[in-house]
Amino acid sequence: MSTTVDEIADGIYRLSTWVPDIAPPAGFTFNQFLIAADEPLLFHTGPRAMFPLVSEAVGTILPIEQLRWITFGHVESDECGSMNQWLAAAPRAEVAHGMTGCMVSLNDLADRPPRPLADGEILDLGDKRVRHLDTPHVPHAWEARVLYEETTGTLLCGDLFTHLGNGPALTTDDIVEPAMQAEAMFRSTSLAPDTADVMRRLGDLAPNTLALMHGSSFSGDGAKALNNLAAAYETQYLTRS
Repeated sequence: MSTTVDEIADGIYRLSTWVPDIAPPAGFTFNQFLIAADEPLLFHTGPRAMFPLVSEAVGTILPIEQLRWITFGHVESDECGSMNQWLAAAPRAEVAHGMTGCMVSLNDLADRPPRPLADGEILDLGDKRVRHLDTPHVPHAWEARVLYEETTGTLLCGDLFTHLGNGPALTTDDIVEPAMQAEAMFRSTSLAPDTADVMRRLGDLAPNTLALMHGSSFSGDGAKALNNLAAAYETQYLTRS
């Protein structure tokens, strides 16, 4: 395996590792995102076994000891498995997550105390600003959240829009239908009464770029994509009697 590096928005880099053995023949990508700001932020750490690949990729952009913030959508091995390896490699770094994630898991799992964030709280990275948004159980896990980088209009989506394959780093193609195909295979999304409402609230941000953990990131009308995803879940799963 190897990890590729692509800039998908100004100062925001996608680090992608394609694993062909997962859901062959299409395979599956594991993506992390680095915001190269005055206080650099990593979104998703990758699992422990990928730390050498991902850290080498980050090192092509900036020295990893400069990392200031380690973040992820929810507590799952591909999202935060190598969290403590990053904390060891970056002495100034702090894990930042929502209050629920810190309370139920990260206060115990992280080798240094995490920074809890309130819903809507902003981390000022210097020339970038990221807003923490709680999304409980969307797409899954009580502590689920996303980050929105305000200066570029980039929504760091976590597992939302997950799809198969090793496509381009950034696409303008439809990502809703591939996401629904992956959902039919993995059954990974929690379906609650407000699942579609949460997706639409994220659409209200009108993001220009959707940074996806699994699959190609999207450039274009992010509000339309999120509203279409909400409608697809309603049609397929949430309106059945």
